[in-house]
Amino acid sequence: MKVILKQDVKTIGKKDEIHEVSDGYARNFLFPRGLAAPADAAAVNMARTKSEAKEHHAAEALAAAQALADKVKDKTVTLKAKGGASGRLFGKITAKDVAEALSKAVGTELDKRKVELERDIKDFGTYSATVKLHPGVSAAFKVKVEEL
Repeated sequence: MKVILKQDVKTIGKKDEIHEVSDGYARNFLFPRGLAAPADAAAVNMARTKSEAKEHHAAEALAAAQALADKVKDKTVTLKAKGGASGRLFGKITAKDVAEALSKAVGTELDKRKVELERDIKDFGTYSATVKLHPGVSAAFKVKVEEL
């Protein structure tokens, strides 16, 4: 019997997938628990429409991430901070500070968790960093720390 899964089922597959299962398994386990529905023509068409929409949205998200990566690539973000005469900062520059500055420079809100610094920024100078915008899409940029 062909069924469309309403939820992820560990031994069968993921939500909205169509699978062939035994009649007894479908009637006695999947249907009573609301894990699956019979795969009639209308349900199959709806599942295909959902999967096509999901693929379309994923492609749009990837294209947007690549466009943003092109904006960010080779950009230099300048931050000003207080420091001592030896060139050390009072404190350090965090990924949050870098994400805020990069967001202003690019014009798009970026999450601090997506910014990866090469190492802790505790001195004045130029550092390299990357931002992960999408799985498989990341962009490198420079962070320049100057004295306030």
